[in-house]
Amino acid sequence: MNLAILQARMTSSRLPGKVMAPVLGEPMIGRQLERLGRSARIGRIVVATSTDASDDPLADYVAGLGHLVFRGSLTDVLDRFGGAMALVPEADTVVRLTADCPLADWTVIDATIDSRREAGADYASNTPAVRTYPHGLDVEVMSREALARACREAADPYEREHVTPFIYRRPDEFRLAYLSQPVSLAHLRWTVDLPEDLAFVRDVYERLYPGKPDFTTADVVALERNSSGAAA
Repeated sequence: MNLAILQARMTSSRLPGKVMAPVLGEPMIGRQLERLGRSARIGRIVVATSTDASDDPLADYVAGLGHLVFRGSLTDVLDRFGGAMALVPEADTVVRLTADCPLADWTVIDATIDSRREAGADYASNTPAVRTYPHGLDVEVMSREALARACREAADPYEREHVTPFIYRRPDEFRLAYLSQPVSLAHLRWTVDLPEDLAFVRDVYERLYPGKPDFTTADVVALERNSSGAAA
């Protein structure tokens, strides 16, 4: 069973509270969870946030949607992932996602999950050395055993904060697989770090969601192209 762990916190340094910022009348994280719910491969979702009081509204909102919530260390995110994974002992695969990606594409997530299984890999992602997917569609998939080992053995603070480097930095110890697409869209930025990123996402939802709630990556690309053409 595939468990998605969505990493979220309110104390983003560049755009505090962004995960609860309204997007077409709903918190941004709610919009992302809605898109993740369309995945054919994800069996459960756990939102991994911190025990910091600033994350109380986030935890309450997500729990109110019916999703599992794990609260752990604000800074040791790897430990937080270990705790979230423990809530779903039947999961043999873990998908790492971050809550600043409200345009997440469930088909890309499913393809990355499939690529790990087909390769017999311990870890797979769609962010190889030469990226082909937009920033904001990042997916990392790993075996339960690989994540558990990282939780036990990682000592480098960078590896504790960023969850997966312990795995992908060790290609001699873990089998790695990477997913690419024929036409690169790496120049596109769909992750929300800055106010202008949030403005872009709000515009996408306002223009696409009312007529097509399950709008696709292709729809967003077409919208950007049309907008660029109009501006020109």
